[in-house]
Amino acid sequence: MAEIDDLRNEIFQCKKCILHVQRTNVVFGEGNFNSKIMCIGEGPGHDEDLQGRPFVGRSGQLLDKILNVCGFSRNENVFIGNIVKCRPPENRAPLPAERETCIPYLLKQIELINPAILILLGATALNGLIDPNLKITKVRGSWIKWNNRLVMPTFHPAALLRNPNLKKDSWEDFKKVVQKYRELVDPNHKSEYC
Repeated sequence: MAEIDDLRNEIFQCKKCILHVQRTNVVFGEGNFNSKIMCIGEGPGHDEDLQGRPFVGRSGQLLDKILNVCGFSRNENVFIGNIVKCRPPENRAPLPAERETCIPYLLKQIELINPAILILLGATALNGLIDPNLKITKVRGSWIKWNNRLVMPTFHPAALLRNPNLKKDSWEDFKKVVQKYRELVDPNHKSEYC
């Protein structure tokens, strides 16, 4: 995967936006480079910046639980990335200019990994990748066709931690992902609850 290594090196040296100034680590992403599912979040938080890995804090622990119940794991079926690769100060949402600067890296990751299904975790991922005017509350749970891929927007795990009432909707979204994965990738895929 020489192209992945080249992209990783380019991202690690990036100084195109202000976010590089305070970063501890670039968070390239993590998972299987042959994954048919790619989860995309907003950007690294405090724990991610320290470890250089995506979704390792409380949100990441919840995401891992959800994926495990679905029969997925970072190591086998999923690659996890973010709209931006460096932590925005105080964990704020990335600014439009920061998203625009970093999006080409994400697009290249998507091209190289070539997932069949993209799971967009939250409004920032939805707005940054698909359409800045879409509302996550309106389109979550509905398949969107984008660049010959199927996209499932759903709530960010942090939103589920803040508002546990959203968990039911999010679970319905992930059940659709499991069904689509069986349809497109592995008809014998096993999951705990769906």
